[in-house]
Amino acid sequence: MSQDAVMEDINSADYVSDDSTNCHLVDLVFLILNDSDTDEVRRIARIDRITYRLRRTFTAPLLYAFLRYALLPESEAFSRLSSFLPVEEWHDSDSSCVISADQPPTENLVPELEIFCSLLVLFFLIDHKKFNEAKACSLACINRLKSLNRRNIDILASRLYFYYSYSYELTGDLAEIREDLLALYCTATRCHEELSQETLINLLLRNYLHYNLYDQADMFRSKAPRFEVHSNQQFCRYLFYLGKIRTIKLEYTDAKESLLEASHKAPVTARGFRIQCNKWAILVRLLLGEIPERSIFVQKGMEKALRPYFELTNAVRIGDLELFQSIAEKFSSTFSTDKTQNLIVRLQNIVIRAGLRNISTSYSCISLADVAEKLRLNSETPVADVESIVAKAIRDGAVDATLDHANGWMVSREIGDIYSTNKPTTAFQSRIAFFLNMYNKAVEAEYFSPYWPKEEESVNRRERIQRADELAKLNAEEDYDDAYF
Repeated sequence: MSQDAVMEDINSADYVSDDSTNCHLVDLVFLILNDSDTDEVRRIARIDRITYRLRRTFTAPLLYAFLRYALLPESEAFSRLSSFLPVEEWHDSDSSCVISADQPPTENLVPELEIFCSLLVLFFLIDHKKFNEAKACSLACINRLKSLNRRNIDILASRLYFYYSYSYELTGDLAEIREDLLALYCTATRCHEELSQETLINLLLRNYLHYNLYDQADMFRSKAPRFEVHSNQQFCRYLFYLGKIRTIKLEYTDAKESLLEASHKAPVTARGFRIQCNKWAILVRLLLGEIPERSIFVQKGMEKALRPYFELTNAVRIGDLELFQSIAEKFSSTFSTDKTQNLIVRLQNIVIRAGLRNISTSYSCISLADVAEKLRLNSETPVADVESIVAKAIRDGAVDATLDHANGWMVSREIGDIYSTNKPTTAFQSRIAFFLNMYNKAVEAEYFSPYWPKEEESVNRRERIQRADELAKLNAEEDYDDAYF
């Protein structure tokens, strides 16, 4: 059977059928073997995507029979991978299609096929919550991968790195593999494995951020080479981690740009990832003195997750310090889980400034004692402290007023026409710059192959368009594990 015929049969198959899963796996084996001697990694990427659709139908008997078929029964790889599967009745009717094959696909074990089988076993162990077994299996597979040196395994190796880190995180031992990830990243850089480099950069950033090591994460990011975009999935994660680092480093403007770009580039199906991006983007905008639009909080499937941040935004908007503190205490567990508790503490000054802004627009002259009462500050707060708070807000430009120190008043200046200032022009220019930047990146992301001869352009036009569509579909359908951000 030709490669195109096999791929057409797989694309038209029903991926939720248990009876056909083993047959599709056999077809994928022949695709891997036919592609192992070429440099075309695009087809391996499609195999990886199809496997992700099949993973929910995996069973222990089916995988054991498939490993016996795909790998040499006397090989070390078969003994190692089959040992992680639970002991059951292997001769099951669901695996009859695989067992019925008379000859193994190859007499020599191909590295791509071995890594592919390792991923199948990892999928099964993680989906069935056998995290300790998945941790041991991933470690054994990584040790085996270090002895291999094949260019075509870059895509499969990058996915193996991902689940290697994921299995250790599920068992709470993520710090144990930090040095190993650094060594793997050095190897991937030396061998020019672009996709593995992107994956390992994100895994190392996540490893640092998991333990709140923001300084180390920022240092590693600054020393690493420029992030070359080969996978939309990895690029979105990189932007999210970069936005978190910039937020902690008080670089709110750049953090807002990174978080919004990550949310826009992520596919609609990556709901969990987009929720996390929106949570951090909302807090960054509040820290910048902006109030997010209500439409952000009512996105489909996100209303419940963003409800605490909606109430927090409402408290910041009206400048009610007492309401803000009650909401922060009410949803403290949620903010602690999201690791945004330290950002909530920073928002207290923003709430006070918003309250002062509302007071300055409502009163032309007001005493500092009344200011403290309306801000609902602590009744024991001395007037001198209130005066320093107001003075700092005036100095930072949050309030257009003056202080009458002798009488203890805050005197507001007359509000002029905002359209006579440069503020509307500045806001308009920032929006134009944002959309122009998005347009330029969209043009850069278009797929152009430099290897098409000009004299054959009319003949190969249809094939070129088909390959571009397949690449776009690959970037759009890459799996996002909602539990892994």
